[in-house]
Amino acid sequence: MASEHTVLQFSSSSSASLSAKVHPLVIFNICDCYVRRPDQADRVIGTLLGSILPDGTVDIRNSYAVPHSESSDQVALDIDYHHNMLISHQKVNPKEVIVGWYSTGLGVTGGSALIHEFYSREVSNPVHLTVDTGFSTGEGTIKAYVSVNLSLGDRQLAAQFQEIPLDLRMVEAERVGCM
Repeated sequence: MASEHTVLQFSSSSSASLSAKVHPLVIFNICDCYVRRPDQADRVIGTLLGSILPDGTVDIRNSYAVPHSESSDQVALDIDYHHNMLISHQKVNPKEVIVGWYSTGLGVTGGSALIHEFYSREVSNPVHLTVDTGFSTGEGTIKAYVSVNLSLGDRQLAAQFQEIPLDLRMVEAERVGCM
């Protein structure tokens, strides 16, 4: 007698080969926003800007913080502020588009899925960059994630964050003093 098997699969059309490069300015911006955050805020979140290179690599070149508030079961983003910042930024850097979002802290939290859902409406397959500004592992850990769907046949059951390769990218002017 043949047994039936239930097959769960991750559907990620491009995440297997997806990688990201982040410029040092982005990390400095994130750390600066974290230091200036309101006293009651546990973390800072914001928008990542850049482009997709011909090889599919996400090139993260700039960022801005987005005011928000969050509790254990909800997150409220200041969407008007986000859109106004994007419009202002694109007047100066028209080739840079939204490529994802960032948050401070170690790894992905429950509220991350809600924020990622918002950015998924702004751009397809956004990158989620995390920066451990609290040095909870003894060092400043920086990771990048994308969302992959867990599906049963044609039915999507859930989404999961999958870490992707991340490189710190410097141009020659940023290398001054680096050995």
